[in-house]
Amino acid sequence: MKEEHIEVEGCVHTVLPGTMFRVELPNKHLVLATICGKMRKRWVRLTVGDRVKMEMSPYDLTKGRIVWRLK
Repeated sequence: MKEEHIEVEGCVHTVLPGTMFRVELPNKHLVLATICGKMRKRWVRLTVGDRVKMEMSPYDLTKGRIVWRLK
């Protein structure tokens, strides 16, 4: 059985090498995140200050996957 992901919104705090990002959540926690394959395939660019939607595993709340860039 597949586990459900936790969906959260945040703001890109830092751009790191290798398509990695530090995302700041509304509760001021910093999460290490990477972009999903669909965003990588479509060449979606993220910069500091962009609002994003992320999926996080309930087992490791320090890492996430960016699935959407919000306006």
